Amino acid sequence: MFQVYTSTDKSELSKNLVGEFKDWDDAMDCAERAIEGKKGLRYIVEETNGTVNSYGELIASVVAESDFNEG
Repeated sequence: MFQVYTSTDKSELSKNLVGEFKDWDDAMDCAERAIEGKKGLRYIVEETNGTVNSYGELIASVVAESDFNEG
């Protein structure tokens, strides 16, 4: 499962979930559309495989990340 986020800075607090996808291509299409024409945004794509930590939270790995969009 892939989660697509947008972010305005490097802080975890600025991440906004855009969508969840099973397919890599769909996730990347969504990520690119989410920042298209929007200055100061970047996308982050994370993948989860069902593994959880001791708190029961899914462990995610960043698999794609863009630079900040310049508009």
